[in-house]
Amino acid sequence: MLTIKCAACKRKLWKYQKIGKGEVLRCYKSRIDREYEYQRQGDKILCSCGKEIGIDKGAHIKMIKKGFIYTGSKQN
Repeated sequence: MLTIKCAACKRKLWKYQKIGKGEVLRCYKSRIDREYEYQRQGDKILCSCGKEIGIDKGAHIKMIKKGFIYTGSKQN
């Protein structure tokens, strides 16, 4: 389980179940286990500090690499 955090302020955004070894390019909404604190502006996903984290594409969120960091382990 990964904890997705804002790269700027380190605030927790959500817990995500990552399957596989690859990079976190998308977060599928069905695998988001717990949501903390973030905002939506149209199709943009923003941290409370204003940093852009990703873009809502319907079934998943397309992540912006420089907008987030994560801790935890991936599931193979």
